[in-house]
Amino acid sequence: MTDPLVVRVPASSANLGAGFDVLGMALELHLDVGLGETPVGAQPVDARHPAAKAFVAAGGTDDTAMWIRSAIPMGRGLGFSGAARVGGAALGVAVGAGDPDAALAFNLDHLLEIAAGLEGHGDNVAASALGGIVAWVGGRALPLRLGPKLAAASVVTWIPDATTSTNRSRGSLPDDVARIDAVHNLGRIAQFVVAVERDDPTLLAGAADDRLHQRARLPLVPGAAEVLDRGVAAGAWCAWMSGSGPTVAFLADDDAVDAVIGALGAPGQVKHLRVALRGVHVPT
Repeated sequence: MTDPLVVRVPASSANLGAGFDVLGMALELHLDVGLGETPVGAQPVDARHPAAKAFVAAGGTDDTAMWIRSAIPMGRGLGFSGAARVGGAALGVAVGAGDPDAALAFNLDHLLEIAAGLEGHGDNVAASALGGIVAWVGGRALPLRLGPKLAAASVVTWIPDATTSTNRSRGSLPDDVARIDAVHNLGRIAQFVVAVERDDPTLLAGAADDRLHQRARLPLVPGAAEVLDRGVAAGAWCAWMSGSGPTVAFLADDDAVDAVIGALGAPGQVKHLRVALRGVHVPT
């Protein structure tokens, strides 16, 4: 009988503004990937699915029955494909283990190598694998220390109906970057990391301002630039285009959430989330 192993993986918001292909944040929005008979509310996974490919790459067999159940929307910049690959790789390294969670912890670097290799970049898979806020540097995941203020902060996401292709979105980016823009982003990413490490939300003002990718991507999503500006003006600490879009995300104090949501003024789904402090794991 197939081992009925299930893993749970949080969504992710990548880049966080200036941290292009470096920073990622895990979100309390999950998908489950499992082995065996497909339960009610889930979908079977075929061999072409990102989770199945990651499972095989991590040592699983290609004839194993798999399924997925996801609250993460596809093509919206919230890390669906990365989470699916993390989940599949997690199943591959944990299947047959007496203590699956211990197997995940022991094989985390291997899991990340597989998922990042299949995804093509590691910022979002690192966040989904580890939880919290993570920097992906030189093929390594470096978790940032989250203090109580930011660990309990609200993440508001505005999710328009449009979908975005990561490959097409990357194709819109310029090949060359002006020195002044590179320096701008270096300063902002340092500011963001210091704000998180010091647990000081006041340092987040302007910390997500980006000149490398958002200038090209925001105009591709009707209303996104206006939504971002309105949310910050209404009291969010900072805002960014999540991944390659089209979602726009805001980090805010709980007291400002209602004002931020009320100010967005554009059609789309709004979610009030938290930072997921736990990455991929076996749910109880």
